[in-house]
Amino acid sequence: MNSSDVAVVTRSADTRSIGEWLSSHWLQIFLVVYGIWVFTPFLAPIFMVIGWTGAGKAIYFIYSFFCHQLPERSFFLFGEKSMYSLNEIQAVWRDTINPMILRQFIGNESMGWKIAWSDRMISFYTSVWVFAVLWRPLRRKIKPLAWWGFVLLLLPLIMDGGTHTLSDFAGIGQGFRDTNQWLAILTNNSFPATFYAGDALGSFNSSMRFISGLLAGLGIVWLAFPYFFQTQALTQELDQLNYGKVLEQIKNQNPHSSG
Repeated sequence: MNSSDVAVVTRSADTRSIGEWLSSHWLQIFLVVYGIWVFTPFLAPIFMVIGWTGAGKAIYFIYSFFCHQLPERSFFLFGEKSMYSLNEIQAVWRDTINPMILRQFIGNESMGWKIAWSDRMISFYTSVWVFAVLWRPLRRKIKPLAWWGFVLLLLPLIMDGGTHTLSDFAGIGQGFRDTNQWLAILTNNSFPATFYAGDALGSFNSSMRFISGLLAGLGIVWLAFPYFFQTQALTQELDQLNYGKVLEQIKNQNPHSSG
């Protein structure tokens, strides 16, 4: 085997090694990269409370392009409560229902500082990461989710998010999803008034945002990750086959060369 043949085999082996490593570690890479993306918003309130305000505000700014960050639909850390009503936000910030102004409120020393994800985004993005972790030990047993199953799991998010959007056209705090009178009528007011109105923890709105985000995260992992795993196994088989073909071709081209 001459020097050019050695170079070809070496390059092929290097490429194969990189491809095998990426194929074998795609889940770990996903968990690290996606995990950084998902959990960075939790650092914003931590940075604010320890005095790293520049870093904290930078996180709020960057993630504002991916989340509405409305304070009445966000969790707060290091304060008196974990969530605050619209009236409480308006009392310390501005008496407005303009979402572009409301979303600018990030908290204060007494109320704490909001996480740079809204409650729905925490449920949705975090659940994808958590279900990916849970999927790994079961990857050989779980089959891909059918498309109709994926649609069913995604439907609550579409319906809840869509109705919230329509409701907000009437003004933040003014729409049918802020009072949920329709639900009170359907349930004959069987639940406390705090369940129907507002966005506090334990309310219908808060519960639906959490549940719908969780189901959507489950659907994405259940649909996509089994296909990734099947693709990984197929890619490894093809790599082995292609590498063997390269060696065979070199041997055929140099039948009298020595190793």
